[in-house]
Amino acid sequence: MQEQRRRRDQSWDAGSIRKLREHLGLTQAGLADELNTRQQTISEWERGEYRPRGPAARLLTRVAEDVQFPYDPGGTPDQHDPPEDDHAQADC
Repeated sequence: MQEQRRRRDQSWDAGSIRKLREHLGLTQAGLADELNTRQQTISEWERGEYRPRGPAARLLTRVAEDVQFPYDPGGTPDQHDPPEDDHAQADC
């Protein structure tokens, strides 16, 4: 299970973040409140400008597991996604 979480932590992309937010029935501001970050950060993740990493990615994985969000735990990041950036992590 821990290895699956680690792979999932690395696989959050713009589309999967948006789908998780919609699955939760939240706005970007609502998800930002839940994750203790800014709405702008959620927007940047969903536009693919940045990717969550570190604690932010782990928190998204835990939230997804808690609400039984369907995902492929063996999934890998899309090769065309922008590189990870510390800007997005600084808010979490």
